[in-house]
Amino acid sequence: MEKEDLKVLNKGEEEEMELQGYRLCRWRLALVGIGVLCTGGFLLLLLYWMPEWCVKSTCNRTTARDAEVVLLRSTVACGQQYSNADMTFSAPPLLYFPQIRYFTFHSTKYYWNDGLQNFDVFTRLFFGVNEIAVKVPSVFKLLIKEVLNPFYIFQLFSVILWSADEYYYYAVAILFMSVISIATSLYTIKKQYVMLHDMVATHSVVRVSVCRASNEIEEILSTDLVPGDVMVIPSNGTIMPCDAVLVSGTCIVNESMLTGESVPVTKTNLPNPLPGESGEETDSAYNTEEHKRHTLFCGTHVIQTRFYTGELVKAVVVRTGFSTAKGQLVRSILYPKPTDFKLYRDAYLFLLCLVAVAGIGFVYSIVLSILNKVILETIIIESLDIITITVPPALPAAMTAGIVYAQRRLKHLGIFCISPQRINICGQINLVCFDKTGTLTEDGLDLWGVQRVENGSFHLSEENAYKENLVKSQFVACMATCHTLTKIEGQLSGDPLDLKMFEATGWILEEATEEETSLHNRIMPTVVRPPKTAVAPRACRITRAGHGMNFNPSAYEIGIVRQFPFSSALQRMCVVARLLGEKRMDAYMKGAPEVVASLCKKETVPENFAEILEGYTKQGFRVIALAHRRLESKLTWHKVQNINRDHIEANMEFLGLIIMQNKLKAETPAVLQDLHQASIRTVMVTGDNMLTAISVARDCGMIPPKDTVIIADALPPHDGQAAKITWRYAEKPSKTSHLEPKTQELYHFAMNGKSFAVISEHFPDMLQKLVLHGTVFARMAPDQKTQLIEALQGVDYFVGMCGDGANDCGALKRAHGGISLSELEASVASPFTSRTPNISCVPNLIREGRAALITSFCVFKFMALYSIIQYISVTLLYSILSNLGDFQFLFIDIAIILLIVKCFFLPCVMLSLNPAWKELVSRRPPSGLISGPLLFSVLTQILICLGFQTITFLWVRQQSWYTVWTPLTDACVLSSHVNVSDHNDTEVDDHNIQNYENTSLFYVSSFQYLVVAVVFSKGKPFRQPSYKNWPFVLSALSLYVFLLFLLFHPVKSIDTFLEIVCVPFEWRVKLFLIILVNAAASVLVEVRHTLQHMCLSRLCCPSKMAPKARYMHLAQELSVDPDWPPKPTTTTEAKSLPENGSSYQIMTNS
Repeated sequence: MEKEDLKVLNKGEEEEMELQGYRLCRWRLALVGIGVLCTGGFLLLLLYWMPEWCVKSTCNRTTARDAEVVLLRSTVACGQQYSNADMTFSAPPLLYFPQIRYFTFHSTKYYWNDGLQNFDVFTRLFFGVNEIAVKVPSVFKLLIKEVLNPFYIFQLFSVILWSADEYYYYAVAILFMSVISIATSLYTIKKQYVMLHDMVATHSVVRVSVCRASNEIEEILSTDLVPGDVMVIPSNGTIMPCDAVLVSGTCIVNESMLTGESVPVTKTNLPNPLPGESGEETDSAYNTEEHKRHTLFCGTHVIQTRFYTGELVKAVVVRTGFSTAKGQLVRSILYPKPTDFKLYRDAYLFLLCLVAVAGIGFVYSIVLSILNKVILETIIIESLDIITITVPPALPAAMTAGIVYAQRRLKHLGIFCISPQRINICGQINLVCFDKTGTLTEDGLDLWGVQRVENGSFHLSEENAYKENLVKSQFVACMATCHTLTKIEGQLSGDPLDLKMFEATGWILEEATEEETSLHNRIMPTVVRPPKTAVAPRACRITRAGHGMNFNPSAYEIGIVRQFPFSSALQRMCVVARLLGEKRMDAYMKGAPEVVASLCKKETVPENFAEILEGYTKQGFRVIALAHRRLESKLTWHKVQNINRDHIEANMEFLGLIIMQNKLKAETPAVLQDLHQASIRTVMVTGDNMLTAISVARDCGMIPPKDTVIIADALPPHDGQAAKITWRYAEKPSKTSHLEPKTQELYHFAMNGKSFAVISEHFPDMLQKLVLHGTVFARMAPDQKTQLIEALQGVDYFVGMCGDGANDCGALKRAHGGISLSELEASVASPFTSRTPNISCVPNLIREGRAALITSFCVFKFMALYSIIQYISVTLLYSILSNLGDFQFLFIDIAIILLIVKCFFLPCVMLSLNPAWKELVSRRPPSGLISGPLLFSVLTQILICLGFQTITFLWVRQQSWYTVWTPLTDACVLSSHVNVSDHNDTEVDDHNIQNYENTSLFYVSSFQYLVVAVVFSKGKPFRQPSYKNWPFVLSALSLYVFLLFLLFHPVKSIDTFLEIVCVPFEWRVKLFLIILVNAAASVLVEVRHTLQHMCLSRLCCPSKMAPKARYMHLAQELSVDPDWPPKPTTTTEAKSLPENGSSYQIMTNS
């Protein structure tokens, strides 16, 4: 029954969830109510922290249709990175409306679809108000939510317990710090909500015009828009309040808010076929991804529109509120995915271990108290008190402090972060993917030359096309018209490649003004013309009468009638243009050479096309192909506006090649070399030509000169033949290349997007092997970049991604550490944004990530040792029915612990100091706390502290002067014959604080805190050395001097304040020797352990150690595979096995 009633929401998406239905049960509610009363409200807190328990304890299972409460469970690992991540649970209430039942979760309404009636009545209710409402919670709500955090509840419990035990000063100090912490947290959270609210509210409510029945125009508020409304886009532009698809007219849109790209984008209307016409595009349903060139997204700025007379630019509303593209981004900020990292999982396990230790102490204290006939109240207080000592309530806050200060350091380096929890994960990155254009290479392109084609053969290459004899050629016409450039405030604007190509022609672009456009029935075309052509005044050149055009034949001008914008998936763009005075139209196309050539007549493509193209791409040039086609005379203006582009982009004539030069950024080679030295793999993921990408990879050092590049060309199944991969070498390998790839990484795989798609579908096992040495992935579509990131993560790589374009957004979001190089504010999809427009930010982020990770480890180890040291002291003192004093606790926790922990992070605040190590090393920090080296370090330090405290406790009782301390039997009084009346014996020590054991343990344990702080404050190779952390050094030295002063020169007022007693000088010397030996043992064990770990990691035979990561396991398997890597000119086929259709048998044929 449970499986049948289990519903899956958002299947296959990032927010996929399982849903279970429940109905409230009265008797369960009654039992829970009784339990809440009996536990003093603690059960209510527990159910608040555990929604799953809350639902299951108060409700009965039922079908989803009859549910009153639903329980949601995320089925996707946190961040889509880990298979064993903890799941998050939520139980939103289910609300009722007439004939509509729904619940709201993360600002999204989920409706029960059971045959709705009277749909129009509930339209507004069904879609909701069109606004991205970021409600700023009241301070009271935020306070309640913050105070109910388990951390603060435990703090409150501890304060109450300490107050009951008469530790008033200590309790007040902790309460004061907790109040400051809560106030700071509330201020930060409130500020973030206000900032996000202000960002969203700037254009959330505007007045818009909507077309109603009978073409009436009605002005309404944007909040009243619902899907299906026809919105009129004003001529002076607007900021879109919803997602809408253009059905008439064109728009120039700035989408920088969504993509980070400052280049305006041209949006065209959806095809509008005449009655009876049909086609693949016109018959297909609207899809946001497929038709994004026709979609105006919420939050984007419409700069200009082109409209008709009597027929305005219209768009149909398709998505509103949080369903829009901007709404999804705001939701990702409001409800970020919990980042699952081994460090945090291990931290909870370690806390459980501390709880177990506390349990032992709890039982020990009860048994000891009962044997000594202690009163019940004291037994309860002291047994609970040992739990508050063992489990440090400040541990979660201390661990996150390193991340907070790392974020500040990154901001100083020009790297901005919207997902701080990913900083620690960046310390584990061992593979980085780079986009090419604008990331590894300069953003701008320079025209290197052109190579025209006539009569099916290439001309010699020419430096430019700006020649008199070429002005009226189809080649120059294609360069001048095949673009999406527009004029904004008199300046040409658009894609940098289009801009560079158009400027190379020297032509002039003119656009119709609003007045000119409004005079005609159709959109006035953009006109391009040579600069020196004699032209008549514009008003006389072009006139219209109905559907016809009359031209002045003295002018040579070309009007751009229809644009098919560039598509990453199609890798081409196309325009339809008409020469002034001509009746027939022309189609011009530009794009990837292989794609353009495949759409041209074979006789127009030169026989040496592949050879010429390979020659340019091997040199690292970016090559664009041009093509032309004379359209049929039957294609009228109206038909062209609604024709499918597939009808245009066929039987073209190949015109030639444009060769663009894309130079490497100056910083690229050095940064890649640093990453290689640190054993961090680098991969290129680009939309450019494969051979160009390989050439750039060699130039920047991503592929060393002597290494072999193996290209995988995969073909899908066709005509009954199975899918196959043909292996070929990009260059002729040297003689040694075949002999050594088994032992050294002397080979790299390269493939294009089509091959990647085939291999992903038909060779899934092969894909894992290929990504192990895959270095160049060319012609990759945006979704394929994301799939590559997932494939790399699937073999346990920690993947970073660095890109600058909109087509990188999915990969930036999916990677463990995505860095956007956008000059504007980053796309919300990217966790990190660098203001430095080169890849030098990548090693900076990894270094800071490693420093933050090691800082988290150091603080965790120190906080754990701090608790254990205090636990040991209290446990030993409990054996004589004693304890540490109020001001002793206060001195340890405030003067020592708080100061030391703060100084761990103080250099992070001071921007003049850089706590990260200056260079990347090949060794990575451990990813979790549950690792042999780290546990060995912590356990050995615990044993050392336990041993020396036990020696001190037992040794003081063996001294000749030892006796049970009272003011009358004070060792110093007896030895110096001081008058007893000088001592204050009026106060009765009910807690037996003042005794020799307490004083001795206080001195030794105080030094132990400082010793472990110094021992754990590791520097090289991930952080700067400890001696450069001058606030830490200064604080530690000050505390050492102060404690030594107390030890050898007791001050009566301080001794009275700390409730320590006077001991003979010879015992002080012995205590000093114990402290010295303790410090020496701690330092030697830690240093020796570190050296042993480094030596073992270098000297141990890798074959004897089972690799943890999947990519390491695969590398071991491939190292003994005689058929790997594949030999050149061989083919690998996938043959489906009859007994299991989903598996494949690999057959290799020479």
